[in-house]
Amino acid sequence: MFSRIISIAKNTFREAVRDRVLYNLVIFVLLLVGCAILLGDLTDGHEVRTIINIGLNAMLFFGVFIAIFVGVGLVSKEIEKRTVFSIFAKTVGRGEFIIGKYLGLCLTLLVNVVIMGIGVSLALLYVGGGNFAATIWGSIALIFLELTIITAVAIVFSSFSSPALSALLTFCVFVIGV
Repeated sequence: MFSRIISIAKNTFREAVRDRVLYNLVIFVLLLVGCAILLGDLTDGHEVRTIINIGLNAMLFFGVFIAIFVGVGLVSKEIEKRTVFSIFAKTVGRGEFIIGKYLGLCLTLLVNVVIMGIGVSLALLYVGGGNFAATIWGSIALIFLELTIITAVAIVFSSFSSPALSALLTFCVFVIGV
């Protein structure tokens, strides 16, 4: 049972990488370093606090949109292409399929969050906030936990409703939780 879940999770991760989900990280890191350079002159001695606030909020913002749009598309795309029927024809159960998709997207989000966290840490090191570069990782872990919950909600909604409605409902759950 676990080998089937792991293979579905690996396939989901590969599919997310092929969809160029991880390319937003390059944009994120470049945007953050650019903000770090510009905000050094605009904030009167509060560069570190500003970088932390912008970085962590941007991580949450990018992560939520990845979780919502990829999470909603995971199950609905399989149903639309009718590939889910060939998967269920084998010995894979519905629960294993959903858990595998969830774990694959969580792995994608973990890679995203770690790379974005490294970008925030590098921006903090650039502006001289080396003490804070290590302390933000607790917040980054909690952001990842929040993203895993949003991913679970997105997959639950996408299993029984349309992609647009699933995205809207998941975003509403996120707004309620904030």
